[in-house]
Amino acid sequence: MSPLDTARSALLEEALGFGGPIVVFDQVNLAFDEKVILRGVSFTLQTGHTKIFLGASGAGKSTILRLALGLLKPDAGRIFVNGEQIDGMREDDLMRVRADLGMVFQEGALFDSLTVRENVGYKLFEELHWPADKANARVEEVLGFVGLADFIDRMPSELSGGQRRRVAIARAMAAKPRILLYDEPTTGLDPITCLTVDEEIIKLRDLEGVSSVLVTHQLRDAFFVAEHAASRNGREVRFEKADHEKAQQAEFIMLKDGRIHFEGNAGELRALAQHDEYVQSFLS
Repeated sequence: MSPLDTARSALLEEALGFGGPIVVFDQVNLAFDEKVILRGVSFTLQTGHTKIFLGASGAGKSTILRLALGLLKPDAGRIFVNGEQIDGMREDDLMRVRADLGMVFQEGALFDSLTVRENVGYKLFEELHWPADKANARVEEVLGFVGLADFIDRMPSELSGGQRRRVAIARAMAAKPRILLYDEPTTGLDPITCLTVDEEIIKLRDLEGVSSVLVTHQLRDAFFVAEHAASRNGREVRFEKADHEKAQQAEFIMLKDGRIHFEGNAGELRALAQHDEYVQSFLS
C-alpha cells in the first residue's frame, strides 16, 4: 500500500470511528464542464468546532456547503457527515443525513407568506410531523434563544434585516441539528446588526455544542466568531475573548483557484499576511 493509500485508509478509519470528526472532505474535486471549482480539497471538522471559509468570489466557498448537504456530488474524492459517506448516497438516505444539518442562507430566505412561528417551525410541522404542542414549545424555545420571543406572530415584512437573519438561525436550529452551515449570514447588514448575528453563531457553538461551517467575506465577523466565546451565568449570556485553547477550535480555510491556500487559526492567518500577497489582499 502506498503512503497516500495508507493515509487515506487512516482517514477513513478516523471518519467512521467513534468520536471521529463530524465532517470530512477527502481529496474532493468538482468541475462544471471546463470550469474547475474544487481541486483536491481535504479538511476535517471536529464536533463543536468551527471552520471559516474565505476566498475570492467564485473560489468555491458556497460549493463546500452544497456538497456537505449532498445537493452536489463530487467528481472525485469522498465526503463524510456524521461518520457516513454521502458522496454516493441515494436521495432518500441523504434526507436522513440532512436531518442533522441546519442551513442559514444568505439573506435569510424566509417564507414571506408565513408568520415567524410558521417559518421557524416549518420543518417540525411539515416534515417531521411533530405534535402541535411539542412543535410550538420548541419554536418558542429557539425564538427565546435568539431574543425574538415577542415577534412570534409577526410576518417577515415586519422585521428588520437583522431580525430576519436571527429568525433564519432559529429556523435552522429548531430540529436540534448538530451541524449548522452559514452562507454569508451577515451580508448587507450594518456593523451593529452583524454583531448580534455573530453572537448567535457563537452562542449555538458554545452553549448548544453545535459544529459550524461559516462561509463569509466579512473579515470582521469571521475574526469575531473565531476569537470570542460565550458562557452562561444564570440567565445571562456573556461574550468575551476566547482563551488560547478555545481559539484553536476555530480554523480558517482560504481557497484560491479551487485549492486550499491556507488552513489555520486566526493568529496564523494574520502572520501569513505579512508575506503572502493573496492573504494580504483580503486582510488589508
